[in-house]
Amino acid sequence: MSQYSSFKLSMFRVLLASIVAVCPATGSIASAQDTEFAMQAETAAQTQIAAQAETSTQSETATHTETPTQSEIATQAETSTQFGTATQILTKHAPLTALATGNGFGFAVVEPTTGVLTSLYAHPYMFSKPDPKNDLGEGIETSNFVKQMSWRSRDGAAAKVQNVDYVEQSQVITVKTDKNEQSFYMPFGIEQNVLITSCKSTAHNAQDLNIHWRHKIKSDIHYRMASGDAEVLTFTDIDEAVMLFPLGGGTRRRAPIIKDGLEMTLTGHGGWAIISLEKPNEANSRLAQFRMWRYGLNAASLEKRELSQLESWRVRPQIHFVSEAERKLWRQSEVVLRMAQCREPNDSDRHGHGLILASLPSGAWFVPWVRDMAYATIALIQMGHKQEARWAVEAYFNAQPVGRLIKDVHFPYQISLVRYFGNGAEEPFFTMEGSTNVEFDDWGLALWVFGKYVDQFHDYSLLDEKTYRGTIFDSACHFIVKPLLGNLETFKDGLIVSEDTSMWEERQKDKKHFAFSTAAAINGLRWFQKIAEHREDAAFKQDLDEKVKRLQIGFNEAYVTDAGLRGTLEPGIKNEVDGATLCAINFGVVNDPKVIEHTIESLAKLKMPSGGYRRVHSIVEDQAIYEYWYERQEFLFVNFCLAQIYTQTGQPAKAAQILAHMVTKAAADHNFVPEMYVSEINYRFKGQIGDPTGAVPMVGYGAGVLISYLLNRENAHFDR
Repeated sequence: MSQYSSFKLSMFRVLLASIVAVCPATGSIASAQDTEFAMQAETAAQTQIAAQAETSTQSETATHTETPTQSEIATQAETSTQFGTATQILTKHAPLTALATGNGFGFAVVEPTTGVLTSLYAHPYMFSKPDPKNDLGEGIETSNFVKQMSWRSRDGAAAKVQNVDYVEQSQVITVKTDKNEQSFYMPFGIEQNVLITSCKSTAHNAQDLNIHWRHKIKSDIHYRMASGDAEVLTFTDIDEAVMLFPLGGGTRRRAPIIKDGLEMTLTGHGGWAIISLEKPNEANSRLAQFRMWRYGLNAASLEKRELSQLESWRVRPQIHFVSEAERKLWRQSEVVLRMAQCREPNDSDRHGHGLILASLPSGAWFVPWVRDMAYATIALIQMGHKQEARWAVEAYFNAQPVGRLIKDVHFPYQISLVRYFGNGAEEPFFTMEGSTNVEFDDWGLALWVFGKYVDQFHDYSLLDEKTYRGTIFDSACHFIVKPLLGNLETFKDGLIVSEDTSMWEERQKDKKHFAFSTAAAINGLRWFQKIAEHREDAAFKQDLDEKVKRLQIGFNEAYVTDAGLRGTLEPGIKNEVDGATLCAINFGVVNDPKVIEHTIESLAKLKMPSGGYRRVHSIVEDQAIYEYWYERQEFLFVNFCLAQIYTQTGQPAKAAQILAHMVTKAAADHNFVPEMYVSEINYRFKGQIGDPTGAVPMVGYGAGVLISYLLNRENAHFDR
């Protein structure tokens, strides 16, 4: 064993000695069973370190894996504990992620080192609707009002930022400096796009709110009301407007100071509400709604009420947290899921209520995505957040217009084949590749969510809820199940899903028969069978049963090999070992212990220097292409899938190792679960080995799978 490996193991033993398992109900310390669990983890750690030592000279890990210096060892020791209590130590090199606050109607983003608010979005998504001038474009980008917003001392004294973080794992962002304490948040309690910001001086000097708008001010209309004065600003190049309303805590109103039509200083008050208006003529109704919600409270009281209401909304986790860091990660992930759900009401032009984003801003996937939304909704269902889960299920059936690719799939369909614009319209493509994508796995995943929701809450009223395509049940039958069954192919004695681009979203020209798409179909149809039992249609149920049986046969014949599961029917090194196949095991499509064992063994080919696993073996050779570096990073979704398999197959120590790796890193970055960790130093995904990268925080593939894993861990024989 190398000196470095010995050091890591000794650090692990020190931390192991102080492990405490926290019970949410009793706060009791670790039991004898917990101690045995911990010792199994040490054995697993020794095995992992030995395995890493044996492979450290292989070509796959040669890049950027020079012998670490003593300072590097010390840095990594601070942040790579296997188990521990609360981990608040930041790595010496890891970049912190910007913090988002949102309430389903909009978002604001605060920089983690400066404490400056750098974005204020008019809507809770990146792209509002399709671009009529660019059919395969990303769409019309959501208006962003603010370039910079911060509180400053009126005397011009510079403030040193001491800490920027969420208050008690909420959506309330606090910025502490040596001169003041600031807060920024969007309250869940009001159904409109409102940013609340306030400042309390700790140096006994006046504080002003300074705003640098991204758009030039066109007009500033002053409203005088008994409860205070408001300003309504319109801008030269966007339709939306903003209303500024003081929250007290200062002197009488002074006219805002405006410079060059872009910079504004608001004085005289220690708190402000910034209300987004789709049109300036909404000002009176929005202000009336806001005043009713405010109930006369000042900024400090509003924040206290918001935090109290958030705690009342939370579900009591029925799990035993291994550490305080794990408990905090659960709490922040719960709020990430809530922030990610769109709550704008449906109307004649918008049908996106209930859709869930793939990531929060400033993550690149600040867009509703069918697949990511499925994993987020499953987490909401498992937690017991019935209202939010129902909104998500309804969103699948209310989103429109959908069906742009009927010519490719030969049937009308309801679930988008990739993702959605903010207004609920289907977006069957992304990243400006100039072509559409067909991802049949989305249909199976939507059926999984639908079935899981009804089964969990016994909410059979949902089946008869009206949509623009009939009841939800009828819509599922005719516009999800029927097109899915219509896109199956015979393979030997069974059936498999037709060629598509599937989970990892291959380019359409590279479409294949993916194991994940067939596994998702089997899983989704099985869950839908439970729903169909409540309907009197024997012929339909018989046909459904027959198709599911043949799909299982087809899956086994097409994707099960002596070496485990393969990712595609077509041969090729890229998907020969594929992290997506782990989902087939977690869905219950694969139960053979030997197949599971061999699949896990083959996953070693995807192990990365950062400690976890990438998705597939990258075959792109041009470093200028996005996928070259994207597919060479550790992908956390795969880590969670593997940990879940270890849990359900009676190997908790191995699962704990994988989870601890991610929990510790999340604790150092606002309890965010990122899309990836840097595994090879590169220009596109910046940072050192092990740093969070990609879209941060991820929602379904981050907060969702984390919560589902923790809940599933409580019972290894969970209902998949």
